[in-house]
Amino acid sequence: MDVKDCIRVEAFRQLKKEIRGSERHLIVGIDVAKDKHNAFFGTARGHTLLKRLVFENNIEGFEKLLTFSESMKVKHALEEVVFGFEPTANYHKPLGEYLVKRGLSVVLVSGKAVKNNREMLDNRWDKNDTKDPANIADLISQGKFMYYDHPVLPLRDLRNLLSLKRRLKKQEHGLKVRIRNHLLAQYFPELDRYYGQWERGGLSIVRWCLSPSAIAGMEYEQFERLIVPGSRMNLSQQERLKAIWQKATDSIGCEVGEALEFEARMMVEGLKQVREAIRVTDEKIKGVCLHFPEYSYLRTIPGFGPDVSSKVLAAIGNPFRFDNETQVLKLAGWDLSATRSGKNSNAIRPVISKKGKAELRYALYQAALIASTRNQFFVMYYTNKLRGREKEKGIKTKMRVKLAAKLLVIAWTLMKKEEPFNPDFLHID
Repeated sequence: MDVKDCIRVEAFRQLKKEIRGSERHLIVGIDVAKDKHNAFFGTARGHTLLKRLVFENNIEGFEKLLTFSESMKVKHALEEVVFGFEPTANYHKPLGEYLVKRGLSVVLVSGKAVKNNREMLDNRWDKNDTKDPANIADLISQGKFMYYDHPVLPLRDLRNLLSLKRRLKKQEHGLKVRIRNHLLAQYFPELDRYYGQWERGGLSIVRWCLSPSAIAGMEYEQFERLIVPGSRMNLSQQERLKAIWQKATDSIGCEVGEALEFEARMMVEGLKQVREAIRVTDEKIKGVCLHFPEYSYLRTIPGFGPDVSSKVLAAIGNPFRFDNETQVLKLAGWDLSATRSGKNSNAIRPVISKKGKAELRYALYQAALIASTRNQFFVMYYTNKLRGREKEKGIKTKMRVKLAAKLLVIAWTLMKKEEPFNPDFLHID
């Protein structure tokens, strides 16, 4: 991973240690917005230097911020400047990249921490753009901030591509659901039972002749040539197509007009375009992943295909920004947590927090499912974990969740050490 990023990680850890009560640091809390940002200047000891500086979201505004920061630092004999803000959609990213590229210290505060701390400042819960920067600066002075992750460009490209793929998959799912729940449910309900078994043929029927009355008016050979022109079908597909043709005669579907036929064609074509976009995006993701040597090590882990490996690589990024495996588990929400209070607190069993990346959690569970059924070492490991607890309710899912968490730790370790998977990592008894 990038050397500069590793240097930033070390500087962040050092800042965490020394920020409380520091006499060296100028803290700049920034409330980010779309057009204009509000900044507050103060010290780690709670002294206010400038209550409000408004600067625009452009290069002139950013330069104005740096000018005031340098002026305040010199005027009050401070040595270092720390810029902090709450992540607001994508509005904070241009400012963050601008500051990081100039080698300045940038941190993030979570929205939940900002909300909880707001009432502590003046015993009021109302939100105010003027007071929010002071709130952010106060959290930074307490050391309650996070690392601002600004990785190398290829890794940002990978994350953007994965985000694009997520949006495309949502579009694909939306079109599939609308075809079945809007078109088939109204106009050809009998086709729905065959649609899930043979989607390609079902889409072809929706595209070319959704009207049951039109199908009933055709000879079977004509219907077959229209739906599957020039292609061969196996015996089960032929039986399904013939059954659909026969069902069309007594269909209870509504009458299909020209507008509905047009809508059906557009939806099927849109679904094909989205699927082609997903295929091209997958190829692009694979090409970007090949630039990272860590990707080849991730692929050696049983259950880690191209999709899971790319998601883990994008989520972890620089493995050296994590001090221990607990921090890595929090990234995916695999960390255990519980609300313990009162007499029964000792009897409460902790559960996974689910506070991290849901998509990463899902991908890792699928990897654990495949590994625990197809790889001999993971089958042995999974079987040993189940031994003696086979009759417990939900124990198989729980053990796979634990295995998924272990896979994430293994992936993080391999990325740090730059070595392929070794079955000894499982410590099979």
